[in-house]
Amino acid sequence: MRGKGRGLVFGVTMSVIIVNLLLGFSKSAASELQKKTNILFLLADDLGWADLSSNGSRFYETPNIDQLAIDGMFFTDAYAASPVCSPTRNSILTGKYPARTGHTNIGGAMKREQVTLAETLKEAGYATYFTGKWHLGNGKGKSLPQDQGFDINIGGCHYGQPPSYFYPYFDESQAKKFPHPIPGLTRGNKGEYLTERLTDEALNFMKSRKGLADPFFLYFSYYTVHTPLEARPRVIEKYKEEAKRMGILSDKEITFNRQKVVQNNPVYAAMVESLDDSVGRLLMQLKELEMENNTVVIFMSDNGGLSTKGKFGGPTSNLPLRAGKAFMYEGGIREPMIIRWSGVSKPGTRCEVPVISTDFYPTLLDIAGISLRPRQHVDGTSLVPLLKGATALSRKALYWHYPHNHSAGSRASSAVRRGDYKLIHFHEGNRFELYNLADDIGEQNELSATKPKILKELKMLLKTWQGTINKEIKYGGNS
Repeated sequence: MRGKGRGLVFGVTMSVIIVNLLLGFSKSAASELQKKTNILFLLADDLGWADLSSNGSRFYETPNIDQLAIDGMFFTDAYAASPVCSPTRNSILTGKYPARTGHTNIGGAMKREQVTLAETLKEAGYATYFTGKWHLGNGKGKSLPQDQGFDINIGGCHYGQPPSYFYPYFDESQAKKFPHPIPGLTRGNKGEYLTERLTDEALNFMKSRKGLADPFFLYFSYYTVHTPLEARPRVIEKYKEEAKRMGILSDKEITFNRQKVVQNNPVYAAMVESLDDSVGRLLMQLKELEMENNTVVIFMSDNGGLSTKGKFGGPTSNLPLRAGKAFMYEGGIREPMIIRWSGVSKPGTRCEVPVISTDFYPTLLDIAGISLRPRQHVDGTSLVPLLKGATALSRKALYWHYPHNHSAGSRASSAVRRGDYKLIHFHEGNRFELYNLADDIGEQNELSATKPKILKELKMLLKTWQGTINKEIKYGGNS
């Protein structure tokens, strides 16, 4: 009996030791996961560089996004990798230039073999959540968010815009263009507004993460402020009155290329306000859940504001930037970009170093303490040094390639920016334009005749990049 008792005691003791070791390991693993920073990535659609009141707008109201800029770092020279949406969205998730992946135009499907940012974060223990516009799949179950690393998808499909911003977000009369309701939103309440509904869904996800050890990656990819132009009537009326008070209600001021030169569209302004309200609600939720110190917040737009479509231009103006969405001028590719990393980025700073959407992949891995994958995010550079106070990156230049004509009036083109100089190559006619952005942000003073040496250098730089990145690069075409 005594021997059996000793064996029993030994067995119980070993079990306790093993359980404690396992518990200790679990606590340690949980502790390591908890150290990893949550990520809230906010991507607006078609929001222009000048659409924030903190960045020059006198008509739109964006107090919450402005406050995010005050609390974080605003990147003055931030770029989308494309002047249109889908290629930029691809570049964010792959860390590659659109020309490298061959995804240079609107629509199309992301290649399944790409190991996305979401997949890499998921492998590292992140809960991954997507809501909003995807526009990287073909609607046949391929290359949708759940196929590319997201645990949950609310709203993402091949749609580039919603059938409507009001519930039920679907109309049988539009079935040819929009053959199914927006995923995850088939139930709702009459009169609810899409931006508000998607925000509710994101807030519910954030609430569900409280107290859990594993970090989250919440990618809120807004449909707004893309067309159709629809907003709540009471907010539209507010901006109609404001435009009347400011004396800017008329749409007659246009330029020769149909570029809108005044921000005065009440519906668009109301949509901008709904975007800002959403950002404010999300930031308040982080604060209430005591997550704001452990969550990095990124705000960006996928391309420039639509300013050149229609008789009186598009719904917004990007001035002082030239042109807008679909153009290789600054109005088409320069974006409002903010990163708030509490305790790291210095509040209220403005970084003038040129950065681009391919940089998000390595930056977020770096922030999360995950080993970089340079062969995957080959065209991205971590921005962590800038967030910690550095004033430069070891990168020679930024590049763009959009070989398509667009209904907004733009023509197929490529571009390169090195330092302050930017070269645009228009494929039709093999024409080049050179600008010094430090002196001429509006790209009005073309320098190819007076700066032949720089012209030659940038032409060679662009040609070399094109030959290196993708030997199947195409020129010309319509979209």
